[in-house]
Amino acid sequence: MSTRPELVAQRRVILGKKVAGLRRDGILPAVVYGRGGDSESIQVDARAFDDIRRHHGRNTLLDLKIEGGKARPVLVHQIAEHPVKRRAVHVDFYLVTMTEEMTVDVRVVAIGESFAVEKLGATLLHQLDSVKVRALPADLPQTLEADISPLADYDDVIHAGDLQLPASVTLVTDPTDIVLRVQPPRVEEVVVAAEAPIEEGAEAPVEEGAEESEAGEA
Repeated sequence: MSTRPELVAQRRVILGKKVAGLRRDGILPAVVYGRGGDSESIQVDARAFDDIRRHHGRNTLLDLKIEGGKARPVLVHQIAEHPVKRRAVHVDFYLVTMTEEMTVDVRVVAIGESFAVEKLGATLLHQLDSVKVRALPADLPQTLEADISPLADYDDVIHAGDLQLPASVTLVTDPTDIVLRVQPPRVEEVVVAAEAPIEEGAEAPVEEGAEESEAGEA
C-alpha cells in the first residue's frame, strides 16, 4: 500500500479566463502530463493542495486520483503564484515512472555557522538557490544541506561538488559552480576636503582677532 500523500482531482472543462471563477470558489486549476501521454486539464481543491504543499517538500511524490480512477504517482513540476499573496493559482503535475530516473532542481539550505560571517562581518551570498540532480522518483531529496562552517575567510566559497548527496543521487549541475560564498563587508569611504593651495604672492589668511592684536602691538 502506498504511503504517499493523496490528492483527489476532477477533470476540468472550464478554460481560459473563466478559471478566475474557479479560484474564487476555492478550486485550483491544474494540468497533468507525462511521457507518452497528452496533457489533461484538471482541478483540485485549493486548500487540500496548500496543506500538502505546506507539510511536504517540492519534490514529494503524490498519488493523484482523478474522479475515482486509479491513483498515479506525480511530481509537482511547476507552480504559478499570485504576485502579491503568493498563493498558488495554477499547478502542473508530471506523471512519473518509478523505474526511470528524473532530473529536478533541489533547493540548497545553508546550515552551521561561518567564522567569516559571525566574526569578520562578511555577508553570505547564495550564488545558486538550487542545483540539478538526477535520481529515481522515490530517491529525490527535498533539500540539500550545505555546511558553511568551512567559510572562515573573505571570498571563501562552497562549490556544487562540495555538497553531500545521497548515494542514489547524481549531481547534474557543474561541480565547479559556486553555490555559496562570503563577501567582505563594504567599507564606506570618507572624503576629506583638501585645503586650497596658496598662490604664490598671495597673502595667507589672517585668523580672526589677529589684526586687532597686531594693531595693539604697533
